[in-house]
Order: sequence, then C-alpha cells, then structure tokens
Amino acid sequence: MADTRTQEVPPRTVTQIPVPAEVRALSTLGRIDYADAFRVDVGAVVDRTGEQWARAMLMDAPLQVRAKLVCGWSVLGLRLGPPLSPRYVLGWGVRRGGPDSVLLGARSWAAMPGELLFRPEPRGVLFATFVQQDSPAARARWARVAPTHQRVVRSLLTHAARRAAAVG
Repeated sequence: MADTRTQEVPPRTVTQIPVPAEVRALSTLGRIDYADAFRVDVGAVVDRTGEQWARAMLMDAPLQVRAKLVCGWSVLGLRLGPPLSPRYVLGWGVRRGGPDSVLLGARSWAAMPGELLFRPEPRGVLFATFVQQDSPAARARWARVAPTHQRVVRSLLTHAARRAAAVG
C-alpha cells in the first residue's frame, strides 16, 4: 500500500540577485570592488531581525562548518574578533544595526576588508557581501575564492532557512 500522506515543504529558495542600490549604499567600505546578493524565501512569514538572521546563518551552523568559515576568513586576511563573543557574530563586528538590517564588517591585513549585510524580508532574508580589494594580489585572491564563496553562501542560507521554517 502506497503512503498517501503529504507534507508541505517550504520553498527555501535561494536566488542570487543583482545587488539593489539601496543595499549597496549601506556599505561603509571606501570602495566596493566585489558585491553579490542572495535572497532566500523560507516559505512562511518569519519575524527576525537582521542580527538574528546573521546569527542563525553563521552561529547556528554546525561546529565543523563554523571552524572552516573562521579558518577561511583568516586565510583571506580578515581580522576577526573573538568568534564566540556576544559582541561579534562569528568574529565579525557589528558596524551598523537596526530593525531594517545589520551590517557586519572585518578589517584586513591582506588589503581585502569585507562586509556582510543581512536585511530581513517578510518571508526570508536578503544577504549581501561587499569586498574592497586594495591590491592586485587581493583582486587575484578574491577571483579564485569567489565561486567557493557563492557556493558556501547558498549552503548556509539554505540551512538557515530550513531551520527557520522548522521553528515556525
């Protein structure tokens, strides 16, 4: 006998989108040499702040994933704060926070400071990355890393959306 039960599965759709001008304008970097944006639809109304989304995406990831993220960011030359400090989000400092979004930032010893922006939306979140590349070496390094960065972002957003949908 076939199982006729059905479960409603939320979309959890992660889509890469052009960076909206109003999102780009929130960056505090002197210049943006690389930017990307992703939108995730959880499939239900989610009431989270930008910082709550940031913590859900980064801090709620499995320990092994968090360790790889911190290691990768350090290899890229980002100067992170204490990863477990409540004043930081996995080492990223809060540059701007409010009800509409949170902007995390990290300085760099390798000429490549970066920022992560989380902007809540009624059914999910918009996530953007901004990178300033202050040398030819930084540009070359980021060109090699960008495809991996995009795959990791998609995975982190998918898992954060799955957890958000499970909560309600």
